[in-house]
Amino acid sequence: MLRILLVFLAGLLVGANLVYFATHRGNPPAQAASAPARTPTAPASSTTATTTAPPATTPTTPAASAANAEISIEAIPSIATQEIGPTGLLLPVAGVHAEQLVDTYTDARSEGRVHDAIDIMAPRGTPVFAANDGTVEKLFTSKLGGLTIYEFDPTSTWVYYYAHLDRYADGLAEKQVVRRGEVIGYVGSSGNASPDAPHLHFEVSRLGPGKHWWQAAPVDPYPLLGGKPH
Repeated sequence: MLRILLVFLAGLLVGANLVYFATHRGNPPAQAASAPARTPTAPASSTTATTTAPPATTPTTPAASAANAEISIEAIPSIATQEIGPTGLLLPVAGVHAEQLVDTYTDARSEGRVHDAIDIMAPRGTPVFAANDGTVEKLFTSKLGGLTIYEFDPTSTWVYYYAHLDRYADGLAEKQVVRRGEVIGYVGSSGNASPDAPHLHFEVSRLGPGKHWWQAAPVDPYPLLGGKPH
């Protein structure tokens, strides 16, 4: 009896296994089938690196640099040092006022020359004053200028030239110190001036390194004597 029961239980167990095998044959385990595919990722860093792009800049070209240099050179040093002429000049002919002056600085003259001076018309014998303090550097007679005076200012920066004089003041001599307003000569028409139009030919020039009275750079005396702008 016991043997028959054991055989029955064994057959029951084998049948159950056969049924399970037939049901699940060829199917992967449920866990494996349902597991989602995963893409490997790098481990997260505990510190986040931040990259800051450098500020955008405009390239500087040589032309731009030259322009800046030019502005620096033109707007700062030259403005600070530029000299258009001496200040405080006295109109050097007695009785003549600034409003009577005519700017003849750029007028043409014989032999292709430019005047580079102002002609101050006055009767013959009218006193001529030293336009500023200075020293009589040269008394000279020339074909064009006639009887002339070259006066250096106290710093030997500027030279004042008086021409076409009728005569010098009594006792005037080279290297003599003169004061602004002192009579140094008299209006005439010596040299190439017309006898019918006596006047003072007056120049203001900047002396060069050699301090030569015959080599200087002229500036327009008209505004320096109070002449009105054109």
